[in-house]
Amino acid sequence: MPLSTHVSTASGQTRLLAEGSRLVFGRGPDVDLIVAAGRGLSRRAGMVTMLAAGAWIADISRTHALYVEGEGYQVRLPRMEDDEEPANGWFVRTGTALVGSRAMLDEGQSLVVAVTLASEAVPRGAGRKDRAQPAGAGLTGAGLTGAGPTGAGLADEVRRTDVLDLVNGSGQTEVEDAESAGAGTLLPFYLDPMTKLFLVALIWCRPWLLDPSATRPLPRTPEIARGALEVTGAYHELERFDADPDYRDLLAARVAEHIKVLRRKIADRGLAAADVRLSDEVAVRILIEHGIITSADLSRLDDPAWRSRQEDLWWTQG
Repeated sequence: MPLSTHVSTASGQTRLLAEGSRLVFGRGPDVDLIVAAGRGLSRRAGMVTMLAAGAWIADISRTHALYVEGEGYQVRLPRMEDDEEPANGWFVRTGTALVGSRAMLDEGQSLVVAVTLASEAVPRGAGRKDRAQPAGAGLTGAGLTGAGPTGAGLADEVRRTDVLDLVNGSGQTEVEDAESAGAGTLLPFYLDPMTKLFLVALIWCRPWLLDPSATRPLPRTPEIARGALEVTGAYHELERFDADPDYRDLLAARVAEHIKVLRRKIADRGLAAADVRLSDEVAVRILIEHGIITSADLSRLDDPAWRSRQEDLWWTQG
């Protein structure tokens, strides 16, 4: 039977996540679920990704700590890495987990992430009575070690009980990762809208978001660079871009590096078979089909606050 994931706030807001969807929460305003909390919680604090096997919770803040708590454990999640994407998190197979800043947990104001069979109801406040047990896969590269069995016994334990795992983003423990090496494990792939990488991906995908028949040609790196100038309002640079080949090549090279990162992330997450060449068309199709870039993201192009933030990223911060 399929799983269902509900994310609830202390004030009673509840969001239901479908498989393959993700929810960003924080103090807002540029989040999917605004949480009324003090400054101990980041404006963009965390992300919940719903997979077929359960829910993956990650900290997407570089400045604030985020915790996951259940019966007999409290874990601090690793903060966002420099490559603008969370690499580690807490995986909820079934059961409930409390999520928030330390103050939110202490004051009973945490979010509740509940993963149940689709037919089961999820009462608010069930977080401290779940059957989940922490399984000791360890947190790769984060300097933490989970409690519980290790080695081959862990894989057996994972298969026979509802558990919470501290994992490397795949929704699998390290033992399971080793067992399924080369099997094309699907990892969560999230692009933070407040990054240059996201803008490049959005401009790259824009023709096919506007034309689902995918007959429009995709922009190449110089066209994406020009699009970034337009989106960020750098009109004073457009004339130079069109007239100065060296400047045009410089910006196109920067965009090419972002495209290279997007291709690497697609490959690392197993979203394309190892023998598939990630052409522009293949990569863009993957970004759209997996909901990494969506038609709803096009509205950001008309959002002055988002465009201003992108302007700062591209032309102020270098």
